[in-house]
Amino acid sequence: MTGRRRKRSILLPRLLTRPARTGALTAGALAACASLAAGCGIVPGATGGAGDDPITVMTWAPQDTNATNKPGMPAFARAYARWINAQGGINGHPLNVVTCNEHNDSITAAKCARRAVKEGAVAVVGSYSQHGDSFFPVLEGAGIPYIGGYGITNAEFTSPLSYPVNGGQPALLAGLGSALAPRCGPVTLVRPDTIAGDQLPALLDSGLTAGGHEAADDQRAPEDATEYGAQAQRALERATADPLEKGCVVPVLGDRTDTFMDSFRRVREEYPGVRTGTVLGSVDQTTINATGGAAGPYEGSYVTGWYPVASDPRWEGMRQVIREQAFGDNRVDAEDAGVQTTWIAYTVFKGVVEALGDREVTADTVTRALDDGLKVGTGGLTPELQWRFQDKLASVGFPRLVNTDVTVQIVRDGHLVSARKGFVDTTRTLRDADVA
Repeated sequence: MTGRRRKRSILLPRLLTRPARTGALTAGALAACASLAAGCGIVPGATGGAGDDPITVMTWAPQDTNATNKPGMPAFARAYARWINAQGGINGHPLNVVTCNEHNDSITAAKCARRAVKEGAVAVVGSYSQHGDSFFPVLEGAGIPYIGGYGITNAEFTSPLSYPVNGGQPALLAGLGSALAPRCGPVTLVRPDTIAGDQLPALLDSGLTAGGHEAADDQRAPEDATEYGAQAQRALERATADPLEKGCVVPVLGDRTDTFMDSFRRVREEYPGVRTGTVLGSVDQTTINATGGAAGPYEGSYVTGWYPVASDPRWEGMRQVIREQAFGDNRVDAEDAGVQTTWIAYTVFKGVVEALGDREVTADTVTRALDDGLKVGTGGLTPELQWRFQDKLASVGFPRLVNTDVTVQIVRDGHLVSARKGFVDTTRTLRDADVA
């Protein structure tokens, strides 16, 4: 077994001074938003009295790109607004949801953030972007909190205005490494050749080495390729380097994981016994169904997720929103981790607004409530959430990571089912991660 790589120092970001800002829209701003509703995805809410002012938030995600797309997240956010407004809003406040397509592009991600400022958003809720270095400075400068991002970048676990609801890629990969360590021979990680992708090997290795396994072979791949034949061939060759052990291939390529597995399936027969593992977000039940179910390439794969399996009754509240407000919208899938994260993020936001009571709902009051130790429950889908800047993983560069729990699932007879009961806490494993 090879030793663990040398640790590097981690510099934590300095705390930013957040100016107070008002999130309530003026009558002129509301009129402008109403005129833009068709073009920018705003869900208008009725204007109430002084205590019933509309609340504006933003949800963004990439759509119609050649890489990872998450159209279900903004679509579900708009459905949630219709649903909550039909019930009288949040604590009497109508909810306006502004959506933005960040196109998997750093410049556009920053534009989405500037638009959140312009629209008077009190928070960005349930969003996905790989470009935290582009949008966080804009949000931080305006004092707008980022609640329930997808967890795709380290910036989401370091920014003082980030309030993640899951452990993101760090927890998923650490948990996957722990699950694969006793079950695999040589392990090959196939991941995007991007800045976000560069963070993945150390996280998987933290779980592998904690289980007494050597580090994985790190194989870069284009994020937007249309086929991965060469990468699949090399991954299989490396995973079978030891003829006495069954190796594992771990593709973590977002939406392109399915493309990789199509190439992988074509050459896999030459390498019998190779297993696969991946993380939720790179594969879900919809993907498994579309690729042949029990006869497809994912059968037997280990998959780590943040939440209970999609069939769990704790998702009933989210399913009710989909039934009532997104029925027939094929972008909104209850088994999509992005949709699930958006539901949890809005559950947290709703809890914050309710906790504010009669106080004005602004970016500053939302942030202060979260920073003052507010605890928010999510109906058992996560542990009770509470954020402190210097939390349990601050020493390894994740000061905002408060939910380290993952679930371990396996594809059995074409269905994602729990491989073990309950959650797995990855805190100790992440403390050993080399993620500088």
